[in-house]
Amino acid sequence: MKNHILVPTLSHIRVTDPLFGSYIDQVSRQLLPYQWNVLNDKLPDVKSSYCISNFRIAAGLEQGHHRGAVFCDTDAYKWLETLAYCLQCGHGQELLPAAEELIALIESAQEEDGYLQTYFTVDHPDQKWKNLAEGHELYGAGHLMEAAVAFHQATGNETILQVAVRLADLICCVFGDAPDCCHGYPGHQEVELGLVKLYQLTGTQRYLEMARHFLRIRGQKPNYLMRELAETGDARIFPEFADYDEKYAQSHLPPVEQRTAEGHAVRAMYMYSAMADIARECEDEELKTACLELWRNVTEKRMYITGGIGSSGHLERFTTDYDLPNDRMYCESCASVGLMMFGRRMAALTGSAAYYDTVERALCNTVLAGVQDQGDRYFYVNPLEVWPDNCLPSTSMAHVKPVRQRWFDVACCPSNIGRTLASLGQYLYARDEKSLYVNQLISSTITEEIRGLRLHLEMQVSLQEAFRGDFQLELEGEGTIMLRIRIPSWLEYHSFTLDGRVIRPAVENGYAVLALSRPGVQHLVLTGHTTPRWVTANARVRADLGRLALAYGPYVYCLEQTDNGDNLAQIYVRPDAAVTVEAGDPTLPGTLPALRFSGLRLDSGVDGLYGTPRFRFTEQRLTAVPYGLWCNRQPGEMIVWLKALLPVMDHLIPS
Repeated sequence: MKNHILVPTLSHIRVTDPLFGSYIDQVSRQLLPYQWNVLNDKLPDVKSSYCISNFRIAAGLEQGHHRGAVFCDTDAYKWLETLAYCLQCGHGQELLPAAEELIALIESAQEEDGYLQTYFTVDHPDQKWKNLAEGHELYGAGHLMEAAVAFHQATGNETILQVAVRLADLICCVFGDAPDCCHGYPGHQEVELGLVKLYQLTGTQRYLEMARHFLRIRGQKPNYLMRELAETGDARIFPEFADYDEKYAQSHLPPVEQRTAEGHAVRAMYMYSAMADIARECEDEELKTACLELWRNVTEKRMYITGGIGSSGHLERFTTDYDLPNDRMYCESCASVGLMMFGRRMAALTGSAAYYDTVERALCNTVLAGVQDQGDRYFYVNPLEVWPDNCLPSTSMAHVKPVRQRWFDVACCPSNIGRTLASLGQYLYARDEKSLYVNQLISSTITEEIRGLRLHLEMQVSLQEAFRGDFQLELEGEGTIMLRIRIPSWLEYHSFTLDGRVIRPAVENGYAVLALSRPGVQHLVLTGHTTPRWVTANARVRADLGRLALAYGPYVYCLEQTDNGDNLAQIYVRPDAAVTVEAGDPTLPGTLPALRFSGLRLDSGVDGLYGTPRFRFTEQRLTAVPYGLWCNRQPGEMIVWLKALLPVMDHLIPS
């Protein structure tokens, strides 16, 4: 039977958390105006985007050639989608004139038959749909559809929705099984997600069928994308695609047969998310099985402690099980956004809260780290160890940046982070025909109507020295609503009181389940034991063997040079080192605590480059801060995984 766990209307949710609330406020106040100026090439000291200029040329309003990335149209679509979520949450109204200007421009750039992709319209009209491996036409279409659905839901705007419908209708005519149709599929998955959202909004069945078609034909032999690239020869849009193989775009096997996460990490996450969507919509058990196995492979063998994925700095891809280097990894911000998308859909598909542990891990660490607290600087790559001096251009470390950047030639991450934070409510709550789900313990409010009853919930959460969640519940109407609160894996010995009385709700699929039937206001309190904890990795993770990481609640912590001095590679720590929870740096956003502990700094005793070892340790008091907030103060070194001081080393410590 189809699972009906759905996302509540975002306009019913408000995030009040000091940390995430401040970031969400910055999305409308800083991030969107900043990105609008970038897309319009109005900041002379920032890389040119050419995004709006390309639309103007395609619309016949300017003369010129397409410039910038082949897929840079999507930066405008994601900007529009981000604004739509802000509008639903009561922010960003001052940007509506810019949005209306952008929508009119997009409509003008659309061709008569519905085609929309400025790269091909402007410079390569004879190559439409002929380079699906590199051209990103379907990728752009998917982002347009997602933006159009979100903006229509926020404002009722029909213009952008009809632009998306015309393009979707064209795709349904161009692609398919018929002999006169194109038998290809997207090189970069995304259109599948957009088609599902468009189907859910309009009820047009062919959109769902086309999304399913793209998954069904992917991976069939002979490989469509590889044949295309062979015909393209040396005339590549992306010269680096000389290394392109079937796994890179997850076309090595039909998706239903895939069991390991392969290739480009973002493409993989978008495809897996679409697989989960279609498994749920179509009650496809084979797709569901594939999703379950792919999720296990990603999270149990190919994911970093911070929720980062895609360990290769070359082609932004997965490599092999347990290959998780810390200093030259990739872990694109978009990949962790994609992991959140996949996890949310898996929770809706299965009803299990466990998926939100990983969603939380990615959100609180990698995704948060991807943006400066002011919203105008971004990380594309998210390493777990940074030595700024060796992040040199024209080397194997060129992709690692020690500070957030103002923009990128390939600028998918800034807008992807923006739309994720702006729509954070979809990761906090869910609903079905009889229940409200609390999926993240982040301070917020929601008002939702279920079974004809109106429930208003205010959640205040504290994670300073102990965990406490206060839920103010107000129920209107006669009947019963089930409240399901996720119990995260890091919360020990949890207990509930309702209006001061201890209760013991049943736990189902990781949710504490309470039946609410008494009208009026009730006060529910969730308390639990959470302490800083040292974490180690499986011995097969070679990069972390003999190392420790520090976590508190859902947050991974790191050492920064500004607190602890340079050459952080010298630091060792005992596996049982006591950790104290102290007030955090007030210059950092939110109210997360700092963690302090004693470690040791190893000196080799060698003055020259090499010499006779004379190892000695000196004690040092160390301060750790949340990884998601690193590099919001002074730039410098950063490290997550610390060397463990093992008992065999005790003779090196001064008595």
